[in-house]
Amino acid sequence: MTEQHELRRTARVDAWTWAVRLFKTRSAAAAACRAGHVRVNGNPAKPAQPVHAGDEIRLRVAGRERVVVVRELVVKRVGAPVAAQCFDDRSPPPPPPEVVAALPRRDRGAGRPTKRDRRDTDRLRGR
Repeated sequence: MTEQHELRRTARVDAWTWAVRLFKTRSAAAAACRAGHVRVNGNPAKPAQPVHAGDEIRLRVAGRERVVVVRELVVKRVGAPVAAQCFDDRSPPPPPPEVVAALPRRDRGAGRPTKRDRRDTDRLRGR
């Protein structure tokens, strides 16, 4: 970490996730916190919750679960190479494209799924 970045003991979870480029905007990070998509050490996080080095943050971004462990705290947005040094990414690998493509997609405005549609979806998911 270079000296131009201010080191702190705590940072707001919305500011930190935005600063290390997990969200495009800080308001998107705060909205994800309010919606319950961000957890710090297993507990739902409000936007102003402080995070410390060593905390585990779980978040849902674009339909994918991300698991990161805070290594360094920053509150100002940093470049991608510096951001990558601020956390350890322990996210599970994304599903293969074949699995994603096999899930049925309904056209927008197509109405409520029928019982047959639900059974087909359950069969594909292995239920």
